[in-house]
Formats: sequence, C-alpha cells, structure tokens
Amino acid sequence: MKQIKRLFTFVALILLSVAGVAQTGSVKGFVYDKTSGEPVAFTNVTVENTTIGVVTDVNGYFVLTKLKAGNHTLNIGSIGYETVRYPITIKKGEVLSIKVDISPSMTELSTVEISGKKENLRLESLVSVEKITSKDIRQIPSIGGMADLAQYMQVLPGVVFSGDQGGQLYVRGGSAIQNRVLLDGMVVYNPFHSIGLFSVFETDIVRNADVYTGGFNSQYGGVLSSVMDITTKDGNKKRTSGKVAASTFGANLLLEGPIIKSGKDKGYSMSYILTAKNSYLSKTSTSIYSYMDKELPYDFLDLYGKLTLATDNGSKLNIFALNFTDKVNQYEAIADFGWKNTAFGANFLIVPGSSSSLVEGIFAYSDYTMNMSESNSSASQMSNIGGFNAGLNVTNFFGDNKLKYGLNMLGNTTKTAYTQSDTVVDYSSELAAYAIFKGVWGRLVYEPSVRFSYYASLASLVPEPRLNLKLNVSDNFRLKAATGIYSQIFMDTKSDRDIVNLFTGYLTSSPDLNIVGSFNGEKITSYVQKSNHFIFGAEYDIAKHLSLNVEVYYKTLSNVASSNKDRMYPDDIEHEDKPEYLRKEYIVENGEAYGGDVSLKYDDGRLYLWAIYSLGKVTKTNETQTYFPHYDRRHNINILLNYQFGKDRSFELSLRWNYGSGFPYTPTAAMIEQLDFSGGINTDYIYSNGTLTTIYGDLNSYRLPDYHRFDVSAKKRFDVGKRSILEINLSVTNVYNRNNLFYYNRVTAERVDQLPIMPSLGMSLTF
Repeated sequence: MKQIKRLFTFVALILLSVAGVAQTGSVKGFVYDKTSGEPVAFTNVTVENTTIGVVTDVNGYFVLTKLKAGNHTLNIGSIGYETVRYPITIKKGEVLSIKVDISPSMTELSTVEISGKKENLRLESLVSVEKITSKDIRQIPSIGGMADLAQYMQVLPGVVFSGDQGGQLYVRGGSAIQNRVLLDGMVVYNPFHSIGLFSVFETDIVRNADVYTGGFNSQYGGVLSSVMDITTKDGNKKRTSGKVAASTFGANLLLEGPIIKSGKDKGYSMSYILTAKNSYLSKTSTSIYSYMDKELPYDFLDLYGKLTLATDNGSKLNIFALNFTDKVNQYEAIADFGWKNTAFGANFLIVPGSSSSLVEGIFAYSDYTMNMSESNSSASQMSNIGGFNAGLNVTNFFGDNKLKYGLNMLGNTTKTAYTQSDTVVDYSSELAAYAIFKGVWGRLVYEPSVRFSYYASLASLVPEPRLNLKLNVSDNFRLKAATGIYSQIFMDTKSDRDIVNLFTGYLTSSPDLNIVGSFNGEKITSYVQKSNHFIFGAEYDIAKHLSLNVEVYYKTLSNVASSNKDRMYPDDIEHEDKPEYLRKEYIVENGEAYGGDVSLKYDDGRLYLWAIYSLGKVTKTNETQTYFPHYDRRHNINILLNYQFGKDRSFELSLRWNYGSGFPYTPTAAMIEQLDFSGGINTDYIYSNGTLTTIYGDLNSYRLPDYHRFDVSAKKRFDVGKRSILEINLSVTNVYNRNNLFYYNRVTAERVDQLPIMPSLGMSLTF
C-alpha cells in the first residue's frame, strides 16, 4: 500500500507540474535600433514588478518563458538608448513573438541599464572572456586617428603584444598559431597587419567581438589557446549612410543602406554595407615623419562587403566577402614581404515561428598567402593556407537554461616553400560535433559541454570535455571557474631562436613531415597537439560603477610540433645512427603556462578607467632542455583612461600607458668564418672567402630591455546639419619618445628600435 501511495503522489506531482506549465506562456522577440534597423545586442529585458529578466544575445534576440497568463509590461533598455515600456498579453501554452524598436539617447546610464549589465554577469558564466563593441574600441587612444580592434586587443588581460612593427598577439602562453579568429563565423588566418597597430576589420562595422583568453566552451575547437569571435553589423535598413575619414596614417570609407526597404506588403528587407581601409605610411613617413632615419615601408588595403536579406520575424541571410593585401617593401633593406587574404561566405539565422529555438548556419572559404623575397639574392619563400569551414547550430531555450548543439567541418590545404623545388603540400580536414548545456540552479550557473573532434588526416578522434561554473555568492560578488581539453593540428615554422621573423609558414602536424617519431624515449602514437586549461576567478562590484575582476590560470601543452632549432645533421643514411632530435626538421615539445590577471574598471558613462596587471610565465621542454619561448613576458601593465567633456560630451580625451618586461632572446656567442672544403685538400683556405656564420649562445637565456609607451588622443565632434557629424582628432603615439628596442642586427650589431614619437592629425565625416 505504501508503494502505491508513493506512486500516486509522484504522478500527482508530475500532473501538478504539467498543469503549472500549462498555465504559463512565453514571449520571444528581437530588439532593434529604431534609426537603422540594426539589432541591439545585450539589451536588458525585464518583466515589470517581477525579478524575471534576460539579456538579448548578439542578434538582439531574447526569450522569456514560464510567464503567467495575463497582461504584463516589459521594460526594455540598453546603454545609449531610451528605455521602452512594452505591454504584452500572455496566453496559456502559447509563444508570443514581438519586435521592439528602441531609440538612441545621450542620457546617462539609467538604473535599468546598470541592472542589465549585472543581469548578464549573473546569468552567464563569462570566464576569461571580454565582450567588445565598436564603442569600447573607440574609447582607447586612436593611433593615427584610426581606432582599431588590434589596438584594443593589446590592453586585454592575459594578452601579450610583441611590438609595434611586425607584432603578433600571444594569449596566456600560447603561440600566435594557437589563436583562432572568426569573422561572422568565417575563419580569418591572419587578422593583423605587419605594422601591428591595425587589424583587417573596420571598427565601425563591429557589432560585437567575444575574445576568449581561455576556458572557452565546446562551440569552438581546433585551437589550443584563444578565440576571437567577431560579429559585424548589418547594413542600415532605413536610409543610406556612411563615413569617410583620413589621417596622416591612412584613410577609410564606409557606405551602407537599404536595397529593399521593409514594408507591410513585403515582410522582408535587403541592405548592404561596404568598407575600404588603407595605409600610406610608406609615403608619409618620408615627408611628415622625416625626422626618422628611415621610412616605414608598411602599406595595406582592406576591402569588405556584406549583403543582408532579413524577414520581419528576425530570420536573415548574410552574404559577405573580404580581401586584404599587406606589403612591406625593402624591410631594413633585407627583403620584400607580401600578404594576401581572400575570403567569402554566407551565414543564416532561422527563427521557427512556433518555438523559441534558433537555427544558425555558416559556410565560408578563406585563402591566405604570404611571400618573402630577399633583396640581394633570388631566394624566396612562400606559405599558403586555404580551405573552407561550415557549421550548423541549434539553440533551445528553457527559461534561464538553454541547450546548444551543432556540427562543424573544416577542410584545409597548406603549402610551404623555401625554394621553388621543395614545396611541401599537405591536406587536412576536421569534423566535429558538440553540445552545450547552460543551467541555473539557485545561485549557481553551470555550463558543461563536450566536443568530439575527428582529424581525418591523422585518423584521430579526440573527445574534449569542458566545464564552466559561476557561483553568485551575493548580488555583488561572484566566483567562477573553467576547465577543459583542447586540440589542434596546425603548426607554424617559426623558430623560438628568431628575434624578428615576419615570415610564417603554415603546416599540419603529421607523420608525413620530417618529424621525430619518439619523444623522451616513448613512441609518438598521435600528432594531435593538446592543451588543458584550469582557470579560477572572482568578480566583485565594489561600487555602482566600479568593478574588480581577478583570474588565475594554469595551462599545459603537449605534443606541440615545432621547428627543430637544435638540428645538427642531415636526415640521411650516413647519419641514421644519430638521435632523431638532432637530424629531423621538426620535433615535438611539451609546455606549461601559468599566471594571473587583475582588472579594475570604472565606468559611469562619462569617465572610463581601466587598469590591468598580468603576471605570466611560459616554458617549453624538448629532448635537451627547458627554455622560455620568445613571447614569455613576466609582467604586463595597461592603464586606460577616457573622459568626455562638456554637456553634450562632444570633446573626448583618451590616454593609454603600457609597460611590459623584456622578452627572452638568444645571444650571439661569436661570429666565425666558415670555409667550404668541397675542393678537398686542394682548397685554397688561405685566400678563399668563407661564409660568416653565427654561433648562438644558450637558447633565450637573455632578456631584452623593458618596453613602455604612452599614447594620447583627443577628439572633437561637431554637428553638421541634422544627421552628419564632423570629427577632428589628434593623436600622439609614444608621447615621451621612448627608444623601445626592437632587435639588434646580429651581423652589423645595429640597434633597431620600435616606433618613435608619431603625432597624427585626422578628420572624419559621418553622414
């Protein structure tokens, strides 16, 4: 009888739960900018007189479930927009679809907007991730009058930037090849220009950029260290608009507008956006900056276009293309360099009418080529990587919880040539399936996820479980943690012994390479490179506008394929008795990175202050030694300040100071003349001219001097007519003209510095 009573009780509870659900309904919808039709991401949507609320995603989409049947009022507001009260009527068991337009506003942050930011922190795990908008990018000093994502990336916690010229980004101990950049879902292989101050992306079209410095969930794969996921804006759906700008560094153009305006009889719209950006530093460095003892041979041209077909229910199709060229002519009179990336693709978003789910897809192709030709010889090098990536994702919402799952596919070809006769060609493909569940249990936000990556070229299936956690200890204090397994098969050919190397060859780690077959006496069974992330942190809202974020991390790297800097013998029959690690062209290494980041941020809408300190240590271990790679920077500090003056905030001042401790480098022990005795005993060794050969010291046993730089920029905006804004900007890079060492020429012992003081004057017109 007790068992029967328990069964009836259990069934009754289920029926009551179902009955409770049946008494509720849901509302879903999109929030748009009223003036342009652009989705407004991260907008706070709350139900008035309740604690129920969500934040819109990057598409401006939101879902509120389990609302009681009846009349409700939604409060919808975002930073820089007026708050809207939107009445709705919820019916039992139905999903109400709405579309809300909100108007831009210059008023200060409201209570709703502040609570929206806190709501996002409370409901999302957000471990080791920075969400960046074009507004954020414009708050830092705009070098050359051109605010750019590359400049903003350099101030992020855990990110190390190697220099003003030829700079690369290194994230928490990972090499540059271990970062992945996605533009609207399309893989971009090299997003930064050779001068290191500019990316290939136009700032004004960036809707959002999620930068993951570690612990990212299973949606992203094929990479060991970090992910930059950039979403661009759609073209203006209301009117033709744009921007033209020029400075002493370069010029850029943006044009956008509707092709087909939305109407009651259509139910859809079509819009476009086009951008062009170029640098002419090679010309201005010999005239405006004639005080420098050399020209800056950096020229680039970036082109981007996007076409958007959108329906009134939020579904849309985007078609886009990118092309950038980058040239460095006669770099230090040594060589000419050239980079070119051509890419195109399409993505879509489908909003099923009767459910709160989202369906997203992507297909894109990208081709990146780099060439180098030496000035005083016919020697040349070439590297190419090209291929497609495709994906299909489905997201289901259940109140504060959601389930996301999907498939990813990548196919690539790599070609690397150091002479015309030794081109190495390799093919690789990756097929992956993943699932992510984000749940809220009281004060705990938990996000377990798993990814299964199959690398066809290596016949390897790699399971990659991951977990993100956040505990809301109080409304103002949160603890967070993340861990996971990550893998990739791409490698580059740069040596850690190189002080400066603008050429990067892309390869796939594979037994088909001239690579070792064992490591530390054990046979290598798989050439998949792996990494484990362990991250713990805390967030504390000290005051209304002041917040503190602290994270510590530990990362392991295993089976990392690298160029063999210790190679002493050719890999032939004559030397087969020598250890593999002394004769193979490539080796495998293990590594570890650990450290911490402290970030203090104040933002009241007028004053923006951000101070970041990063402590890190990176080591690599091979068969013979443990050493510091060339990007190991122990201390890194960034202080950023932005203030808007005047009642209309039309005058803006931005300051940035950066300090970085010295990078390791390999000293020159000696320079000797090496004679060629191919003539045997008849060689005239007394009068023959030999080849100057470098004898290196211990690998990366010395450190370069510390680096620090202070940048300033000022902007003044003027209203021109009803819709146009004229902006005049003045910026100064390296204000106190610090002589930051770039490198020493090993042969001539000549010192080469980073950029000197460089003032710039620019002007832009938005219409």
